[in-house]
Amino acid sequence: MHPIEKWVNELGYREHRFEVVSDDASYRKYYRLILPNNRTFIIMDSSMQVESIYPFIDVSVRLLKAKVQIPRVYSQNLEQGYLLLEDLGDTHLIDILNENSYKLLYMKSIHEILKMQEANTHGLEPYDEEFLMYEMRLMQEWYLDKYLWITLDDKEQRALDGVLELIKDEVLSQPQGYFVHRDFHSRNIMFAGRGKVSVIDYQDARVGAITYDLASLLKDVYVRFDREKILELVLEFKILKGGLNHISDEQFIRWFDFTALQRHIKILGIFARLKLRDNKPNYINDIPMTLKYIRETISIYDELKPLNIIFDKIF
Repeated sequence: MHPIEKWVNELGYREHRFEVVSDDASYRKYYRLILPNNRTFIIMDSSMQVESIYPFIDVSVRLLKAKVQIPRVYSQNLEQGYLLLEDLGDTHLIDILNENSYKLLYMKSIHEILKMQEANTHGLEPYDEEFLMYEMRLMQEWYLDKYLWITLDDKEQRALDGVLELIKDEVLSQPQGYFVHRDFHSRNIMFAGRGKVSVIDYQDARVGAITYDLASLLKDVYVRFDREKILELVLEFKILKGGLNHISDEQFIRWFDFTALQRHIKILGIFARLKLRDNKPNYINDIPMTLKYIRETISIYDELKPLNIIFDKIF
C-alpha cells in the first residue's frame, strides 16, 4: 500500500480514489482525493523534500492573518511530508483571461497583492543583492552555457555583468520590506465559485521590492497583453497602494520594468534547468514569450542596450 493511501485510510477515508492534479516545477506533487459523496480534497505530496512543508505551513499562517485567500489545511503529516488541503477546483487565472476579462481579473489579483503586502514578514529571507544576482546568473549557467552551448567572450561577459548589476541596483532602489510571493502568476491564482480568488504555491516567499509580485502578475510569461493596457494597471496599483505620491509614474513604471526583467532573466535559467536537470521539458515552450518581454524592455531603456550583443546570439 502506498504511504499516501495508508495515511488517507488512517484519516478515516477508506472509500476513495485519487487522480493526479499536477506535478509542478518543484519536487512537490498534487493529487485529488475523491470521496464517495463527491467531496474532494487536494493532497500535497512533499515527500521528496519533506523540509519544504514547514515553510508552507508558516507562510500559510501569515497569509491567513492578512486575510489572503489561500487553501485551508485540514490535516498534516509532517514526518512524511503530506498535507490535506482544500480543493479549489481546476480553474486557474490563465484559463479565463482574455481581452474582455483581463482588467477585472487582474484587478482582483492586484487586491490580493495588496493584502499579501500587509502580511507579517518577520523571519522571512530577504530578496537582497546576493539573491537577486544568484537568480539572474542562472541564465548564463543553464540557458546560455548548458542549453544553447553559447560561451561569452570577454566583451560580452563585461556587458552582461554590467547590465545585471544595473538591474539589481534598480530593483533595490525601490521601496523594500514587502512580503513577496515570488511566483504570483496566472497558473498560481485560482478562481473558484462566485469569483473567489485564491493564491497557491507561496511557500518560497521572501521580503523584497514593492513591484515584484506586480511584475510577476502583469508580465507573466504564460500570457501577454498590450503594454498600454498593462501600464494602466501598474499605475492603478500605485494609486491603490497609497503613500507613493512623491514617486513619479515614470519612475514607478521603470521599477516595474526592471523588476520584471530581473525575473525574466532568471526564468530563462530556471526553465532550461527544469529540462536539463529535472527532466521537465515543457517549460522550454514558454521561453519565446520570455525572450519577447526581454527584447521589449531592452528597446525601451538605452542603458540596457548592451544586452543586445548577447541576445542577438540567440535570435
